[in-house]
Amino acid sequence: MSIVFDPSAVVSVKAKPLPVIMLLDVSGSMTGEKIQNLNTAVKDMLETFRNTENGETEIHVAAVTFGSEVKVHQILASAGDITWIDLPAGGGTPLGAAISMTKAMIADKNVVPSRAYRPVVVLVSDGQPNDKWEQPLDDFISEGRSAKCDRMAMAIGADADKSVLSKFIKGTEYPLFYAENAGQLKDFFKFLTMSVTIRTQSQNPDVVPVPGDIGVKPETIEARAEKPVSSAQKPSAVQGEEKPNEEGYW
Repeated sequence: MSIVFDPSAVVSVKAKPLPVIMLLDVSGSMTGEKIQNLNTAVKDMLETFRNTENGETEIHVAAVTFGSEVKVHQILASAGDITWIDLPAGGGTPLGAAISMTKAMIADKNVVPSRAYRPVVVLVSDGQPNDKWEQPLDDFISEGRSAKCDRMAMAIGADADKSVLSKFIKGTEYPLFYAENAGQLKDFFKFLTMSVTIRTQSQNPDVVPVPGDIGVKPETIEARAEKPVSSAQKPSAVQGEEKPNEEGYW
């Protein structure tokens, strides 16, 4: 008796997305080396993500920019499908509008599906907001799907509003990262990249690695001279973790 292979009976398992959403300050004060270094760091991150994806987890990246306007510079898409268009700089710092746009993106299940892993949202800024940002930020970190996201923030230069950026990461284990040159900016994006890639290799990608367990130690704004806490002093997030919920993080 011969057995006939039926290709329609083969069920292919689609990789689950792990969203990385960036809120990037492209105001006039970012003109010159700052915006050039930011573009380079993002492109390096995307290249690493392309080489990291596996059959079970696919890294998706989006970018919301705020400067002369607030817009989705890069829709949420697989890192392997993205051709990065360099960011221009100009205008003010409408952070509140950018946060509201990002919250709406995360709330939309057609953009971030229920089966997606826990997103990480990254805020990068070098200045002070010039719109009403307080309520949008409060809503982002305390209500709805956005409240479940992992959050990081980096201040570029001494003029960045430390209080606003610190509030964005309230409730996380991260310090407020800091960069005043290309090397420090690159270190931060290496940290972000490693945090995400560790999750793709984890038994449960919804679990965020403890900052002390990540090999790169970016500069922080609070105490740049202090030694980082060693990973031996913090419990590992990888050991003893539970298996992910098949229904998705949401």
